[in-house]
Amino acid sequence: MDKKRRNVLRSLALAPILLSSRNLFASPLNTTSASSRLQYSVNAYTFNSLLKSGEMTFFDMMEFASTLGLNAVDITGYYFTNFPKIPDDKTLFQLKKKALELGLNISWTGVRNNFVNPDKTVRESDAELIKNWLQVSSKLGASIMRIFPGKGEHEGYSRDEVKKWMVSDFQKCATYAEETGVIAGMQHHNDFLFEADEVIDILKRVNSEWFGLILDIGSLRKGNPYEEIQKLAPYANYWFIKELVYVNGIAEPVNMQKIARILKDANYTGYISFESLTDGDPKQIVTSMFADFRAAYEKL
Repeated sequence: MDKKRRNVLRSLALAPILLSSRNLFASPLNTTSASSRLQYSVNAYTFNSLLKSGEMTFFDMMEFASTLGLNAVDITGYYFTNFPKIPDDKTLFQLKKKALELGLNISWTGVRNNFVNPDKTVRESDAELIKNWLQVSSKLGASIMRIFPGKGEHEGYSRDEVKKWMVSDFQKCATYAEETGVIAGMQHHNDFLFEADEVIDILKRVNSEWFGLILDIGSLRKGNPYEEIQKLAPYANYWFIKELVYVNGIAEPVNMQKIARILKDANYTGYISFESLTDGDPKQIVTSMFADFRAAYEKL
C-alpha cells in the first residue's frame, strides 16, 4: 500500500472521532443559559440572634441551605468563638467537609472593620485583621470576603480626606487579597458611602481586580433605590437581596420583578445571597424571598 493511500484511509478512520470531539470539547458556555449559572446563598446574619445564643450553628445553617436548594452559605467571622482570633484549621476544615457532604460552597466570609476612623493605628489594626481573615477565607475555599468602608465621627476631617485614606487602606487590603486569592469585597452598608456614585468613585480609585463590590440592595436609601442599584449592577461581584428597600429613606417591600430585571439586564451570573433583617422566622422569610426571586427571574 503506497503512502498516499495509507494517509487517505487514516484520515477517513479518524473523521468520526474528530467530528464527535467538537461536541465533546465544546465550551459549556455555548449551551448553558445565563439563568442556570446564577448561584444562591444565605447570609449568616439572617440568623444573628440564633447564632449568637448558640441555638443554631453553622452546621445547622448549612443543613437549611441544602434543604432549601441553595448552592452556598455565607459564613461571617464574628460568629466564630473568640473572634477576632482566627479559628484553628480543624474547625475550618470541619466546616469545609460538611459543605462538601451537603453539596454546598462556602462562597463568602466577612469581618468588621472601620476605615472611617481618623486613628491610623486603629485602621492599621483593622487592615491586619482583614489580612488574617483573608487567609481563613482561602482555607475555607471562599471566593470573596466582605469588608466595610466604616462609620462614625471624623471630627476635624472632611469626607474627601476620609475617602483619601480609605482608598489607601482598601488598596492595602487588595494587595493582601491578591496574595490569598480571595477578593476583598466592599459592602457599602449605608454607613459612610450613601450613594451609588460615591461607591463607584471608590472602586475606580482603588483600581484593583482584587477589590470588588458586594451590592447590598437595602443600603441605598437616598432617592430611588432601583435606579441606584442599576448604576451599581455592572460593578457587582456579589449581591445581597433583602426583603426591604428604602425609597427616599422610607422602607417598603422589595419588588423582586425590578431586581430580577436589573440582574438580567446586567447579565449577572454569580452569587446572589439572601439576608433577612426583619422580625419573624428567618427560615420562612428566606424561603419566601428565594421563591419570589426565582419566580420573577424565570418570567423574564
